[in-house]
Amino acid sequence: MAAAEGAFLAARELARRDGSGALRLAQRAAGGTGSVVWDAALVLGRFLERSCARRRLRLARRAVLELGAGAGLVGLLAACLGANVTVTDLEEAQDLLRMNIESNRHLVTGSICAKVLKWGEDVTDFLPAPDYILMADCIYYEESLEPLLKTLRDLAGPETCILCCYEERTVGKNPEVEKRYFELLQRDFELEKVPLDEHDEEYRSEDIHIFSIRRKRTDCQS
Repeated sequence: MAAAEGAFLAARELARRDGSGALRLAQRAAGGTGSVVWDAALVLGRFLERSCARRRLRLARRAVLELGAGAGLVGLLAACLGANVTVTDLEEAQDLLRMNIESNRHLVTGSICAKVLKWGEDVTDFLPAPDYILMADCIYYEESLEPLLKTLRDLAGPETCILCCYEERTVGKNPEVEKRYFELLQRDFELEKVPLDEHDEEYRSEDIHIFSIRRKRTDCQS
């Protein structure tokens, strides 16, 4: 029997590295890709924690925006690390996002709110440019690539760091979509792959990649 609309799966729990508590994320059985916690979100979230602990990354008091936040794990971890976070997704994802924010707010040391953002549309309400843009498993549909990249161009300032984490998939059209994404991305952005040994020791995988991405500098910026 198909899962009932709105039915919940088992919650996903993730203990904080610093021992301060555990995030508990509700997941829905129905509602599309944004209703569960994906492995790339776990990998990126743990990378943020590890990098902040080692002072390779500073999120405290920084403006952070997450695209395609889904259940909200990555944005919540950033807020637990002191960032001022806006998690974004489509309208249908907002109730789950807000539920998870409220149930984990006691762990947040920065701030966090959820807003609707449809890729390719106006981003005026999200400016000025954030310090960081976070993305976990946002590369999946060919028709979403151009809107996603437009949103990145519109949001990212010259100092914005985009952290993109995705799971490499070899079935169907996924390889073509990933190839096209990086071809389009490199027209306006420079990217650097984060070595696997800089990922969290436990939450890492050979087929999950993290890229650090920044806008290409023009002559007048250099």
